[in-house]
Amino acid sequence: MSKTIQPIKQFSEVLNTIKSVREKVYKQVNASLIQLYWDIGKYVSQKVEKENWGKSIVQELSEYIQKNEPGIKGFSARNIWRMKQFYETYKENEKLSTLWAELSWSHNRRIMSLKTPEEREFYLKLCAKERYSVRELERLINTGTYERTMLAPKNMSEAIKQLPKSTENIFKDTYVLEFLDLPVPHKEKDLQTALVSSLKDFILELGKNFSFIGQEYRIQVGNQDFYIDLLFFHREL
Repeated sequence: MSKTIQPIKQFSEVLNTIKSVREKVYKQVNASLIQLYWDIGKYVSQKVEKENWGKSIVQELSEYIQKNEPGIKGFSARNIWRMKQFYETYKENEKLSTLWAELSWSHNRRIMSLKTPEEREFYLKLCAKERYSVRELERLINTGTYERTMLAPKNMSEAIKQLPKSTENIFKDTYVLEFLDLPVPHKEKDLQTALVSSLKDFILELGKNFSFIGQEYRIQVGNQDFYIDLLFFHREL
């Protein structure tokens, strides 16, 4: 049996290496593509400003690219205008390039459509850190995660204030109240019950590093049993 297990373990190591390199290559290709879109956006933006380029010329540019590179996609006139918008959105804040270069074009298109620079920066950082999919990003935007996060310190309930200061920033009372329909004021037991009943979605709001272990989780110390109301695991702590 050991002769069988050992090669399988070695095969697994090779497979993990392949996956790791493939991920690095994907990131490099994506970063290069986003940088290309930035450069094209800058070029078109300057042409519009200095030489009065309009829809017809950008359409000609798109057709020229497709004629000379028939297999290439992503350079429709509409997408070229988006590249221009992309450049103009961040040209005054290029420090964010390390963030938008990590995200897909679909992520960037959605984020640059947001109204304020602060909101865009918030979601850029959030997606870069948590690796949210476009669908997850859309959900976070639609549920007002940015607004709730910014308002959270001003609207902390008494039950939340009983938690350690390091926890206050995580358990944002404004979205707990909205999402769980808690009364004002509410007791700690109300909060606990409501959290457990909607735990899956609640954990998603906190970030991917949180895992729920159990409710009324039993631990034994010596000959005594103790019960933890809610047990979570944070992978970075």
